[in-house]
Amino acid sequence: MIEARAPAKLTLSLRITGVRDDGYHEIDAEMVTLDLCDRLEIHPDSGGAAGVRMLDAAGDDFAVALPEAGNLVVRALALAGRGARVTVHKRIPAGAGLGGGSSDAAAVLRWAGFTDPVRAASIGADVAFCLAGGRARVRGIGEVVEPLPYVREQYTLLLVPLSCSTAAVYAAWDELGGPAGTGGNDLEAAALRVAPELAAWRDELGDATGETPRLAGSGSTWFVSGAHPGPNRLVATTTRAAMPRA
Repeated sequence: MIEARAPAKLTLSLRITGVRDDGYHEIDAEMVTLDLCDRLEIHPDSGGAAGVRMLDAAGDDFAVALPEAGNLVVRALALAGRGARVTVHKRIPAGAGLGGGSSDAAAVLRWAGFTDPVRAASIGADVAFCLAGGRARVRGIGEVVEPLPYVREQYTLLLVPLSCSTAAVYAAWDELGGPAGTGGNDLEAAALRVAPELAAWRDELGDATGETPRLAGSGSTWFVSGAHPGPNRLVATTTRAAMPRA
């Protein structure tokens, strides 16, 4: 059995620069990885079989994550041409905009020695960044990952108890006419359209910290710089790259 870590991804800024003919959105974003991690137990299977089980912090089956995150792990195994039984101990909330499923898939690819960011992005737009980790500028549909110097920073995440569908948020952005986000995230208005209750959580974090909260990716997590412990909040620190870069 091999144990691997899958760190959360935090999108510090996100601009949508275009929409391709195939419907995929092109981005220009800055992303970092955090010390909030899922833990994977990988049991290699020489017979080529693949299986995934997801457990929450209490050790119970994490059924909510299976349709997206579990499928990404299976796709990662197929992409790498490897068979394994994988148990994922989830700490990164599903549908929170923190790249949990993508990071789980990237951890499997790292275990398999797979390093191609373009092919990694073919199974999920955030997988290429999560494969590299650290801090980077991310462009294209996520396959262009340009490493940036590591900066140790702390962020407070408000873990909102609701899930945002990435596809629904991007669709709402299209319907709204492609608005630019004043806080650095072009998807903020679209996420608020999909889940209006996010506004109350944003205001709660802003009032408690005196900072202006930013939305993590397509949501639902709000975050601010610095350490501000409190209810539903998690203080996380940036981490270095997950693997060497050429």
